[in-house]
Amino acid sequence: MKARDIAAAVREGRLSAAEAALDALARIAAYDLVQPQAWISRFSADAILAAARAVDRRIAAGEELPLAGVPFAVKDNIDVAGLDTTAACPAFAYSPAANAFTVQRLIDAGAVCIGKTNLDQFATGLNGTRSPHGAPRCVFNLAYVSGGSSSGSAVVVAAGLVPLALGTDTAGSGRVPAAFNGLVGLKPTKGRWSTSGLVPACRSLDCVTVLTRDAADAALVDEVVAGFDRLDSYARHLPDLPLGQRIGVPLPASRPWFGDLEAEYLYDRALERLASLGYTLCEVDIAPLLEAARLLYSGPWVAERTAAMEAMLFDRPEAIDPTVRAIVEAGFGISGVAAFRGQYELAAHARAAEAIWSAVDALAVPTSPTIYRVAEMLASPVALNSHFGTYTNFVNLLDMAAIAVPAGYRHNGTGFGISFFAPAGTDRALLAMAQHWGTPCPAPALDMEERMETIRLAVVGAHLRDMPLHWQLTSREARFVEATETAPTYRLYAMANTVPPKPALVHDAGGGAIKVEIYELEVAAFGSFVAEVPPPLAIGTVTLADGTQVKGFVAEPRAIDGAEDITELGGWRAYCSR
Repeated sequence: MKARDIAAAVREGRLSAAEAALDALARIAAYDLVQPQAWISRFSADAILAAARAVDRRIAAGEELPLAGVPFAVKDNIDVAGLDTTAACPAFAYSPAANAFTVQRLIDAGAVCIGKTNLDQFATGLNGTRSPHGAPRCVFNLAYVSGGSSSGSAVVVAAGLVPLALGTDTAGSGRVPAAFNGLVGLKPTKGRWSTSGLVPACRSLDCVTVLTRDAADAALVDEVVAGFDRLDSYARHLPDLPLGQRIGVPLPASRPWFGDLEAEYLYDRALERLASLGYTLCEVDIAPLLEAARLLYSGPWVAERTAAMEAMLFDRPEAIDPTVRAIVEAGFGISGVAAFRGQYELAAHARAAEAIWSAVDALAVPTSPTIYRVAEMLASPVALNSHFGTYTNFVNLLDMAAIAVPAGYRHNGTGFGISFFAPAGTDRALLAMAQHWGTPCPAPALDMEERMETIRLAVVGAHLRDMPLHWQLTSREARFVEATETAPTYRLYAMANTVPPKPALVHDAGGGAIKVEIYELEVAAFGSFVAEVPPPLAIGTVTLADGTQVKGFVAEPRAIDGAEDITELGGWRAYCSR
């Protein structure tokens, strides 16, 4: 259930807060068999039920509680009284005397805290693998990273254990895991939500965030949590600024995909959806924003992380994750002169951003250009992590509000999302935009036991159903997906002197659409299939009529020597039956 549905049911007496807590505890116990590493600590069942019954008494006494009985989780770099704060570093643990400002506001509104969630240690990372408690995984495909650093918070919401969880965001930590797990991730304007009770990463940039199933729940949390905290030296009084209908999108040359063709396709579909919702799309040059992003880890702001972890770096360096330590230790070599130069450079980028806001009202970018498997991330932890921050690292530096929303799923189940962001103070307008966006497609089923990795393959000739080589697919237990056509940019040739007869598919902008069949094979089966493909044929990438791209039969140039062009027939079956 959504947070607002639980709260309404508790307020109206259709559900008790204690029943809502018991439901959450049952779901948590079941999912602990799949991803116990999503949590670092939890209150006992008795303590949770006692808190829930206290909410029931408050309702009975006539209190109006906007989050009555809503179970929630908290990233373990945010203080919760009664549970240690560890920032995923056991040697750093301390027992807070009070709840963080944001946690207390949720509890005051009737929400029930379940426990603390896992994270990239000291909130340094966008992938979720940098924790001694293990790496939370994407809930839809356990081979892939969950995203981070708010990894556990994303998992417990996406798995349906709680309807909302607090995270944090300095470089995208509340948005990237939202994208991978089909969630909404709200990153408010710096100072709109208090950071009192937060273990700092970069104190001048840190924001507490929320991950929810949809934008309406995020808006509800914002109504409860937002407010000036005089104890937070970065708190601000912010106006509520409106937004128009002009949405900027990056120039195609500024859209790196790192080989993720499905993400590119899903982003194009997202832009089509935005246009259909009545927004005016304008291509803009975001190069100044991308340049600003580099300052976060290649500039003096690394030293701010060093300042936050200085005591641990001196006293217990061996207790820090090696990748985190290597990143943060670099700050010791950054001088005061470099810090001022970085400020000057950031001011120049901020002035360039102002020019963008004169042309558009908000920007819509991919939240992350791609996703990686856990094994890949562990093999190259810094380079691959940096890809995730392509469109997120500059947002806090340039004082923007942002919200990540789901925008589809890859064939492997992993989520793809887009983010809307706009100048400081546009939070409510962005929440309204996210609600207008809605939920364009349902989430896939949860991966409960590590789903098999599969690859989709387009076949065009002798491997079609009832053709001589179709057995090479059935023997590998290939699953038929659909019969479709390529994009109208291919030519089909009947090759000379092949046994059995085979066609050659060649990309040609002046060609036509060719009928194909799509099959899905497990990765190992696909590899053995490719090994048997004889030259001059090969396996490459084929674009289908709907714009998606799959693996498929292509041909070397020598394949058309002496071949007959049969493009006008539209497919191999038509040629064979003529």
